[in-house]
Amino acid sequence: MSSSTLSLKSTLPLPNSKHEIPRLGFGVYQSHDQTCVKSCLTALKAGYRHIDTAQYYANESLVGDAVRQSGVPRSEVYITTKILSPGSDAESTYKSVVESVEKIDGGKDGYVDLFLIHSPNGGRDARKLMWQALERARKEGKVRDIGVSNFGKGHIKELKEWAEVWPPAVNQIELHPWCQQRTAVSYCEEKGIVVEAYCPLVRNQKADDKTLKALAEKYQKSTGQILIRYCLQKNWVPLPKSDTPSRIEANADVYGFDISKEDMETLDGLDQGDKGAIVQAVTN
Repeated sequence: MSSSTLSLKSTLPLPNSKHEIPRLGFGVYQSHDQTCVKSCLTALKAGYRHIDTAQYYANESLVGDAVRQSGVPRSEVYITTKILSPGSDAESTYKSVVESVEKIDGGKDGYVDLFLIHSPNGGRDARKLMWQALERARKEGKVRDIGVSNFGKGHIKELKEWAEVWPPAVNQIELHPWCQQRTAVSYCEEKGIVVEAYCPLVRNQKADDKTLKALAEKYQKSTGQILIRYCLQKNWVPLPKSDTPSRIEANADVYGFDISKEDMETLDGLDQGDKGAIVQAVTN
């Protein structure tokens, strides 16, 4: 995992898929109106090729607009979105998936690269309806790969009971040195499921952490660059979010250095388990 082999163009293979996922993504949670479009354009210009949105963020069409305006071919941009809750039945749930695809990539051959169930919190029936809708969209070519978010080990195993497509391609969970979710991560690794890290920058809440600051000084990097590099070296796909152009660019500039094994262990030592989560620790 040396910096010489890792670049902004690096990808990871997905289970049951001929497609690969870029190793660094750009998050757009709470990014709205033209700010969202501008941030996505800045990110694409800086070399990001992976944008992560969701129905819940209410900015899917803005992401689609930015990709069209960017001049980067659609085939070169990896777009993820998520469904938070099902409709009243299979058909309305499927329709909600198709509407997202149309917002992002309208046109008769429009597609989304990755579609996730955003959360397991709606209960078993909701999870089943959403997964089956995603499978149908995948079968019809509207979605290339399907996965989950905020799922613990038990939720992923449960999918097997009705899934035609298993394992899910991805599990997107909160991950950073203070919340390492080791049970879920090791289960995903064992099954070949790609682990995506949301909130890798801990929403800047740890910018003054002594250990983190000392490492930033040692490597002459920002605390954000250390946190993103940490995720990359863990083989996670970090999804940093920012609407500040200089930060968007800096967050992609994480390839000219390696965090040493010893310093990775120091960061590993910051884990607070579920208590370290600022959004949601999964239930295993």
